[in-house]
Amino acid sequence: MNSRYEIIWTNVAENDLINIIEYISVDSPQNALEILEKIRQKASSLYTLPERGRIVPELQGQGIFQYRELVIPPWRLMYRIADQKIFVMSVIDSRQNVEDVLLNRLIYA
Repeated sequence: MNSRYEIIWTNVAENDLINIIEYISVDSPQNALEILEKIRQKASSLYTLPERGRIVPELQGQGIFQYRELVIPPWRLMYRIADQKIFVMSVIDSRQNVEDVLLNRLIYA
């Protein structure tokens, strides 16, 4: 029997998603709604088998292995697993440099 995990969106991840949807909705509200649904659905699918996401390569290279991601082109949904919970940490554009984004968040947090 598969264990089910609780999915928790952090404030940072929620803000990422809001910014993505607001940006897209300027040109296409319908497309923004479709993308919102796609990202939310993909995140919700993590409630079983959350280990299926790959370890974030840029972080793995730094010896950090607790963060995983699902790629939802062109976005990367980053999360970590703790106990029976999945914490969605961030949703970023895959065309951005992940290390720069994370460093900026640490500096300006």
